[in-house]
Amino acid sequence: MSLLDSKNLSPRLLSFFTALIAGLTNALMSIFISNNWKIPIVVFVLTFTIIYLLYHYTLQRFIYRKIKLIYKFIYQTKATKREEYFYENVLPQKSIDEVSADVQKWATQKKDEIELLKANEKFRKEFLMNLAHELRTPIFSAQGYVDTLLGGALKDDSVNIKFLTNASRSIDRLARLVDDLDGISKLESGKTPLIQESFVIQDLIKEVYEELHLKAASRVIHLSFKKGTERPLHVTADKLKIKQVLVNLVENAIKYGNDNGSVITGCYELDDKYVYVEVSDDGPGIGEEHLPRIFERFYRADRSRSRSIGGTGLGLAIVKHIIEAHGHTVNVRSKPGVGSSFGFTLDKAAT
Repeated sequence: MSLLDSKNLSPRLLSFFTALIAGLTNALMSIFISNNWKIPIVVFVLTFTIIYLLYHYTLQRFIYRKIKLIYKFIYQTKATKREEYFYENVLPQKSIDEVSADVQKWATQKKDEIELLKANEKFRKEFLMNLAHELRTPIFSAQGYVDTLLGGALKDDSVNIKFLTNASRSIDRLARLVDDLDGISKLESGKTPLIQESFVIQDLIKEVYEELHLKAASRVIHLSFKKGTERPLHVTADKLKIKQVLVNLVENAIKYGNDNGSVITGCYELDDKYVYVEVSDDGPGIGEEHLPRIFERFYRADRSRSRSIGGTGLGLAIVKHIIEAHGHTVNVRSKPGVGSSFGFTLDKAAT
């Protein structure tokens, strides 16, 4: 490897070797002109001194001014006068290769930031579009019933109560949507504190089963525990929020499951620290292409069926945020025609 290819060559060394080569060249040429041996020495000293000072000055004042200008573009932090003096006079100057590496690193970072901004922008647009649709449906529905009543149907005893009831249901759905959005926002911001307590997870599941018994019975869906997981397991978590998680998961399994089907919940002791809870159904399942986005707000694998069944489209997003607020993760396994399983971990209570 030649000297000029060295990555550690400083401006001072580069100036030295350039001046040395120029000085020796002029000294050798002066030998052919004069027989006086003192002249080549004087020529060498003068040439070396002039070339070294000029070259070093050019590098320091021109090239590094350009480098400093580059750093103005890639760094947002402004240095103080003291820091500038320290960087220029105390710290060793960066080589061109080091500057190139800094610029490459900056370019990669900016590229990643741009990709992230594009993804966030796409998500924002889709979120706003879905939010507008979810809000529009109950608002237009309630507005239609109210306008009909004001148009004369209020005096018609055969439809007025029915229309008022339907309008009330639309308003209730809108209120649930706003409450769910508010709940997610509070979970994301950390404004909703977790009230940690120890409880038996199977007992909480039984409570959820009892509350949703009528909904399950209307579709002849059997609610049960996975065989071999009935042994009581104590966990430490916010009981009310974990109940909300279980209600969302079991209710979804009932709503989207098949008639005469089943919902099975299993509780597994992973180790001395964690307990794994999984809610499974034998419903139609979810396509693999939908699984990475299933926990996004308003994302629906089957939009037409989901909206006809009802719901705000925020249930799984709430599940995700509650579990993540506990420092854990939620996952999904599903296959069309087989069913779906949603699982999450919790801290095992100290015994």
